[in-house]
Formats: sequence, C-alpha cells, structure tokens
Amino acid sequence: MIRSSVTISLVNEARGGPFVFWDDLPAACRQAQELGFDGIEIFPPAAEAIDVKQVASLLGDHGVTLAAVGTGGGWVRQRLHLTLADAAARQKARAFIRAIIDVAGQLGAPAIIGSMQGRSGDGVDAATATGYLQDALQDLGEHAQQYGVPLIYEPLNRYETNMANTLAAGGQVLAGLSTHNVRLLADLFHMNIEETDLPQSIRAAGESIGHVHFVDSNRRPAGLGHLDFAPIASALKEISYRGFASAEAFPYPDPLTAARQTIESFRRCFL
Repeated sequence: MIRSSVTISLVNEARGGPFVFWDDLPAACRQAQELGFDGIEIFPPAAEAIDVKQVASLLGDHGVTLAAVGTGGGWVRQRLHLTLADAAARQKARAFIRAIIDVAGQLGAPAIIGSMQGRSGDGVDAATATGYLQDALQDLGEHAQQYGVPLIYEPLNRYETNMANTLAAGGQVLAGLSTHNVRLLADLFHMNIEETDLPQSIRAAGESIGHVHFVDSNRRPAGLGHLDFAPIASALKEISYRGFASAEAFPYPDPLTAARQTIESFRRCFL
C-alpha cells in the first residue's frame, strides 16, 4: 500500500522553498495526524537539529511514521556537495550526510541525497564528477544498510544539476555501484520537466524507486497544476511500489490548505 507523507522544513535559509509545513515540528505532526497523513518528511539544517528521542515521541504520540530526512541543508547553508573539486570539502559533505543517515536510521527512515549530489564544472569534468558521486553513494549506501533502510538518490531537473536529470540517468549512476542499498527518488516536479512519459519512466525504473515526491507540475500541491495523476498512480501500482508519496510542494496558498489539498488528491489517486 502506498502511504501519504507531508514535508516539514526546519531550515530558515530555505524559506520560500517547496515544503508544506515550516519550523514547528510538534504542530506539524499534530496537523499531519488530524488530516490523516501516514508520515512526515523532515528537512533539517543538520543532523544535530533532530533530537531522536523527541522525534520518536512525537511520531508515537501522533501515530505517524518518519518517511525520510532530507540532506539539502548542507547545500543551502554551507554550499557543500559531493562533487566539489576540493577533496576536504567533499569529505565534509559526506560527513554531513552520514550524520543525517545516523539520526534518520535510528528512527527507521532513509536519508535523501538531492541537491547535495552537486554538479560537474568548476574544475571537475563530467566523468570525474560522476566518479566522485558514485564513490560517495557506494560508501553512504553501505553505511545506511546497518539501519535496515536504503539511501535515496534523487535525479533533479537540468536547472539544478547536470549529473542525473531523469530516472533512467539516475539508474545509470546506480548501475556503477556494487551496493544494492541505494534507491531512486521519483520527484514528479522534476520528472515533469525532464521525462517524455512519466508513467513509462516509472515502469522502466521499477523496483529501483524507493521514494516519491507527490507534487504537481508547478510545484504546487497535487491537483493545482496540469499533471494527470491517474496514469502515474497506475504505474506505481504496476511496479508494486509500497513506499511513501510525500508532498514536497510549495505551501500554496498556505500550509494548512496545501496539506489538505495534498491529502485529498492522494486519496483520489491511491485509495
């Protein structure tokens, strides 16, 4: 069964970004429960911002699951990523992600690598950047395995990275790994820009998909853009996807309305 999730950002520097709830984790958990979401996805500034005991208590009190934890705070706040030319900076990026894997893993959730994958250029050619990225995914994927969760790698649109822009390109990155503990994130906003046929891309990626960002073409909540969700939902069911459809969407027109719009669209698509 596909489960619903809603995003919560704790990163002040990311204000204006595509996250439904902001700042107040207890209040967001309460609202997620009241609206009927199965889980929450947290975007923290760093691993230290997540108190494992407090989050575990909030999850238990409100009957929700931690769907995933984002790592993009390392890029937004420190401009760290995995394909930087400087070796020490790449290691700092990797350590930042490893720390998030550790806190997320204790709560049974995977970490997501999206913006922290970086890009080629600035003294790093495409082949070298791909090598740096694959080496990091191999290491971090194996690190996540101790918690019984995968590492999630997210292809992004061309305006955000030149590493992997489609699910197929993301699959090629993963094909260079010996670990089988890295999965793809199918973000419908990025896919709307880059994929020719979203349902077919999902079918082709199959079991390599480990997480979905459920959002419309304009990055507003599902149902407020022009995506046709019925064939997308059918494709996810065809590949027996059993993960989360998580709302990484703008809080349009406000967080509560955006969350309500998302859960209503989710129910129409998946239940």
